[in-house]
Amino acid sequence: MLPANIKNLEYPIPPYGMYFVLPTSCLQGSPKLLQIVDEFHLFSSPFRWLLLSDNAILKNIIDNMRNLSILVDSDLNLAETMQDDRIIIRKIYKKHIKSSEFLVEDYGSWEKGLKFRKNENFEIITARRRKKLNIQLDTSVVITHQDSLNHLTDKRDKHIDSISKVCYVLVIDLASIYNISLNITYKDTWGYKNNKSEWSGMMGMLTRKEADIGGTSLFLTRERVDLIDYIAMITPTRSKFVFRQPKLSYITNVFVLPFDTKVWISTAVLIIIMIVSLFVLMKWEWKKKTITTVQNTSNSIELSDSFMEIVLLTLAALSQQGAAAMPSSTPGRIATIVLLIALMFMYVSYSANIVALLQTSSNSIKTLEDLLNSRITIGVDDTVYNHFYFSTAEEPIRKAIYEKKVAPPGKPANYMPLEVGVRKMREGLFAFHMETGSGYKLVSEIFREDEKCGLQEIAYIQVVDPWFAIQKNSSYKEMLKIGLRLLQENGMQERENILIYTRKPVCTSKTSTFISVGIIDCYSAAVILAGGMIASIIVLILEVYVHKRMKFYKDHWKGHFNNSRE
Repeated sequence: MLPANIKNLEYPIPPYGMYFVLPTSCLQGSPKLLQIVDEFHLFSSPFRWLLLSDNAILKNIIDNMRNLSILVDSDLNLAETMQDDRIIIRKIYKKHIKSSEFLVEDYGSWEKGLKFRKNENFEIITARRRKKLNIQLDTSVVITHQDSLNHLTDKRDKHIDSISKVCYVLVIDLASIYNISLNITYKDTWGYKNNKSEWSGMMGMLTRKEADIGGTSLFLTRERVDLIDYIAMITPTRSKFVFRQPKLSYITNVFVLPFDTKVWISTAVLIIIMIVSLFVLMKWEWKKKTITTVQNTSNSIELSDSFMEIVLLTLAALSQQGAAAMPSSTPGRIATIVLLIALMFMYVSYSANIVALLQTSSNSIKTLEDLLNSRITIGVDDTVYNHFYFSTAEEPIRKAIYEKKVAPPGKPANYMPLEVGVRKMREGLFAFHMETGSGYKLVSEIFREDEKCGLQEIAYIQVVDPWFAIQKNSSYKEMLKIGLRLLQENGMQERENILIYTRKPVCTSKTSTFISVGIIDCYSAAVILAGGMIASIIVLILEVYVHKRMKFYKDHWKGHFNNSRE
């Protein structure tokens, strides 16, 4: 029996095992009972019904049920008692909600003293009724570029409306499985809610029951789950930020990376030891000269015992500039040779590492926060869903990316066509948000082989892969799910995805790539050079100023002294 409050219907057993048994005599006293049941979709799968009737009132009962949603997924059994006490069981259903004609299936019969006899070759509902479907279903397909209507099946311009082209072919194949025709309506958007809580595009048609099938996969979001039914994931593609990994020199100072911290410390200690050793030796050498006269037989300038001269000699050896002056004693020359050889090996190792580091890409940009804080500019593919998801982002990092790099105040938003964005991405220091399956087709055509290496991806939109959707509580749900699974199992789904979508290019020539060194790569060296030049100019100005002041004071005191003598 049905409970008094049907809204609180409890399922003491799983719904697929629940049978409602109802004598048709109850319907004569309560004609609105079936309408109430219909409002709560209890005639649809997985619930099952058994109406017990006699031949006298059966026709009237069926006439009263013509406006109900007893459709292809319904399991409504009519048990009719015949005059010979046989009970004939038939199943009835309608092909479409707009139809009023019932199709009747002879399920079986029962006689006293005999067991129930089911008709032979009586298959499950989906397999049995798909052969007789032969109806027209309203289908909504999303097309964002009008020219795509001319290339839905010829595989041209695969990077434009890629997801629509994949889904269109699969929907046509799906229709052929169930012998149905499609009344296709084209929309320019998947559909989003406006200020009046009304849905536009394909979503609007599905929610208003103007379309039975959403012919283009769409993202699975919280707002949509309660309004439509998602039945299969047929297009494994996502939209992400794609960019070439920037050079290491763009992210950090490569001139401090060749050596480990311990090596740098060891090098500094070595230089200090050599400076102290040379200073002691030169003091000893010049003290010896005051005692005995030593003749310099070489053409080199003798190194003085000044501490600054020794520091300059060490710095010259460190930068492989040679030495303008040399010690004249044997111990001093031995120490100088050891200094030059040690620093030569250090210089060779340093230079080799620098060359490698200048051609190395950085993998430090791994998250949206890294992308936000980097010097990389951002562009977004000019599509409907990108406009929606970027402008409505609430998560702080994503919102900051939109406000600071995608659509900064007072500047035009960085939405651009797919090809323009891919070409800018090739130039470097540019991240482009695009559908990867479509974008990689242009990448494979535009990029050189060596430029395909080091492509990095970062997801922005927080949704799973697009899913195929239909009208909520559709009676064709189970059939369409099975049909799409058949397309997947026989390879049709994979075939269409391979023909339309391009996978991420494989790097094949990374080891043979030559990268020119730019100004950015030499930034640190240029800063040191500029700093040295500025320091030398400042010192020069100070020296000139001090010289003039000293000359002024000298002349002043000289004149004052002469005047005092007179």
